[in-house]
Amino acid sequence: MRSTRKPSHVGVFFKMTVLDERGISIVSAAKSLGITRKALSEFTNGKSKCSHAMARRLSEATGTGVAIWINMQANIDTWEAENMELQGNPVTPLALKA
Repeated sequence: MRSTRKPSHVGVFFKMTVLDERGISIVSAAKSLGITRKALSEFTNGKSKCSHAMARRLSEATGTGVAIWINMQANIDTWEAENMELQGNPVTPLALKA
């Protein structure tokens, strides 16, 4: 069953549940993660996806598993794919034999 609500962006979730709740600044978090302030700002503002490298960095910095961050991104990607409009020629089902 399709969800009507788009899952929260991983970066927005990270900002709200980790940075904001603990009073950690973007500058401080970026240093800790080993990335630029701009890269973290784009991520926490929902403008960039959670790459495998970012998931690994978040995992190391927070003591969580990489899979948590990767799965959150996969849920967003799945929702977007299920809710996108296909462009171009229509798709017809393949005649698959059992």
